[in-house]
Amino acid sequence: MVRLMKDESLTASWQGFFEDQCKSEIETLATEYPEKRSLLLDYWDIDKADPKLAELLLHQPYKTFFNAEEALKLIDVSAEQKLQLHFRVKNIPESQKVLIRKIRANRLGTFIAVEGLVKKITEVRPKLQVAAFQCQKCGAVMRIEQDEDILKEPSECYEDQGGCGRVSSFKLSTTLSSFIDSQKIEIQENPEGLRGGAQPERISVYLEDDLVGRVAPGDRVIVNGILHSMARHRGAFRLTSFDKTMDAVSIESQEYAFEEVEVTKEDEKKILKTSKDSLIYEKMRQSIAPTIYGLDIEKDALVLQLFGGIAKEMPDGTRTRGDIHALLVGDPGTAKSQMLSYMSKLAPRSVYASGKASSAAGLTAAAVRDEFGEGQWTLEAGALVLADKGLACIDEIDKMEETDRSSLHQAMEQQEISVAKAGINATLKSRCAVLAAANPKLGRFDEFMPIHEQINMPPALLSRFDLIFSILDKPNRKTDTDLASHILQSHKGGEIHEHLKKISDELYSKDQETKFMKHVQPVFDPEFLRKYVAYAKRNVFPVLTDDALEILQNYYVDFRSSSKESVPFTPRQLEAFVRLAESSARIRLSQEANVDDAKRAISIIDQYLRRVGMDRETGRFDIDIIATGISHSQHERMRLLLDIIQRLCAESSDNSATRADIISEAEIQGIESRKVEEALDRLSRDGQIYKTPQGKYGIT
Repeated sequence: MVRLMKDESLTASWQGFFEDQCKSEIETLATEYPEKRSLLLDYWDIDKADPKLAELLLHQPYKTFFNAEEALKLIDVSAEQKLQLHFRVKNIPESQKVLIRKIRANRLGTFIAVEGLVKKITEVRPKLQVAAFQCQKCGAVMRIEQDEDILKEPSECYEDQGGCGRVSSFKLSTTLSSFIDSQKIEIQENPEGLRGGAQPERISVYLEDDLVGRVAPGDRVIVNGILHSMARHRGAFRLTSFDKTMDAVSIESQEYAFEEVEVTKEDEKKILKTSKDSLIYEKMRQSIAPTIYGLDIEKDALVLQLFGGIAKEMPDGTRTRGDIHALLVGDPGTAKSQMLSYMSKLAPRSVYASGKASSAAGLTAAAVRDEFGEGQWTLEAGALVLADKGLACIDEIDKMEETDRSSLHQAMEQQEISVAKAGINATLKSRCAVLAAANPKLGRFDEFMPIHEQINMPPALLSRFDLIFSILDKPNRKTDTDLASHILQSHKGGEIHEHLKKISDELYSKDQETKFMKHVQPVFDPEFLRKYVAYAKRNVFPVLTDDALEILQNYYVDFRSSSKESVPFTPRQLEAFVRLAESSARIRLSQEANVDDAKRAISIIDQYLRRVGMDRETGRFDIDIIATGISHSQHERMRLLLDIIQRLCAESSDNSATRADIISEAEIQGIESRKVEEALDRLSRDGQIYKTPQGKYGIT
């Protein structure tokens, strides 16, 4: 921070203020010093006691803070050592809160607050505060206060510091110098404040002493600090254009959910009134991407995902996620990407990314070496970290590189991202719901093929999703007529809207526009829905009733016991039931998740399993199709074939079995030849059997 000359009258004013208003706080700090060494005050408390000092804080911050800290040294407290306290201020006026993109030159040198996400942090480094130089001629020590980035050296051996007064060479003595901890962070605008695909802007912030090491990438913070300019260089030349940076005075963490979404008293009344509506679920569904026709089940699921379940901290330290992960897989042109794009604009704290254009570092987190850290390693947050406590929309997740996709496993289940690179070992939070879209390998979705064979994704990652929906495009005269009518009327409404906006004639009226736009008008506008979601996540934490618990338990136990051979679903799906039921209760702003919520959760998971978790051979639900990529019936068939091959190999002289013998033996056991060939190919691919040059098979 810039050092200034002491102003006796200003120091005296601050001394009087501290003795009158803060004596007890300073005495408490004295007992906890040096672990705590900052006096943090609310701006409005200062303004109430002395408006003149409060005004000076905003417009002459360097001078005011310097003299306030000088005054703190003069406060008499019974402490063993002299206190070197920092003076920090929080909660500054709205007029001083500036969007990063709105910072202009007229704000330089003033006390401002910026809000955003921590995008990058450097390591904590010691920074010279007072440099001690030893004269190489007489040995005297010169002390020079450092107030810039470039090391300031003495021009001569100063006589007033006991030196010889001659021009000399000096050696920096680090043992006699005093250092302070420093760290540089980068703040990026909140994504929900951006509309229309604008590039988020950033600002660098310098932290000192006890402010360092308190934030991690992905944290949402309000930084109160002094805006100043920093010279830019091109080689040895200084440029006339400067960089804007901030010296942090205090940092306020946004610990509560969606503090950045402002809900007024009027909004709250409207939200509470809306929650009592008997058609709330239907209206919520109609407010999700109304321009997209149909997809009612998917939209119901996305509404539940938007509200989310309750994250739980267990006594043993285990954390159970409350976020609901959903995957949309389907035919081309079924509006998957449009749905993701809409959700990313609707949800508070949302980030949109395309799997094809994203690396693992871009989605999760990375240690990078760049100019920001002056060539040192810095920790940078990716999309899932930036979407912490929000929604991450990942399009074309199947197009990601294999190495990049593997980093998603921990991010989705444990909701943490570990970075271990270049000596940086850090764990960042990624407590967000993931909404992903994928395309089938063969272009169109085949209902009769296992899902893992159609998407370029490992079963282990597929099983992390609570809901997977296949979106099919099948010709159907009635549906196609309704869909065509919906799309064409939407276009006509849009055309009339543009016509009225650009041309002043009498051809079309506002009533015609309203008529055509009526069916694509959301019941709740996105701004209100965003506030509704934020309010629910902030204030509603439902608990399952005993009846709801019993329904979920009975459904789970009965379903598993009804299928003696295959596993219809696992405890992971039971947790999904709970999350969906909690979310359903949150939509009504109810603190209880009742029987209806449990039934809604069951109906949605039942739909999901019917589409992608059913063994088409047996007509039964089988979660192994998603979790392992092989249904129970396929697994049994492969085990039977292995027994046949093993027996035939034992009976043959060359320890191998011909394809024809295997097929004929399998047909006797009741297995079709086509299925035998499929199973043989799979066993060979998995390395459980091998093929000889003569075309025979053996056990590995």
